[in-house]
Amino acid sequence: MYYDEFFPFYKVYAAPGFYSGERIQEREFALMKSFYPETARKIQQKVEEECQLLDYEGSRLYDEYPDKFMMYRLFSHIKKDIQGELEIQEISDAFLDDLIQVILYQEISRRRCRRRRCRGY
Repeated sequence: MYYDEFFPFYKVYAAPGFYSGERIQEREFALMKSFYPETARKIQQKVEEECQLLDYEGSRLYDEYPDKFMMYRLFSHIKKDIQGELEIQEISDAFLDDLIQVILYQEISRRRCRRRRCRGY
């Protein structure tokens, strides 16, 4: 194909600021995490550790339809570890379960979105 005007090669590639939005979003998330109460911060750290262990190509975290039993097992494992580390008297068990599940599912969702954007399809 012939162009009448000069077309530089660097315009073919993606815009240089393409991932700057993701960087801003990650900084915003880190800022909001710094406002978490101490108990929620410890749960978030444990959830991130467990998700990091499962963050590989072909992981069950990235299935199109994640298995509910797998999610429950991951939640149970995190809860068992958290109860061993924290002395939680003022939080009821039902609220602690809900808090761990919400933080876990939010972290998995964040990782899935980031993986989807990085793949490009």
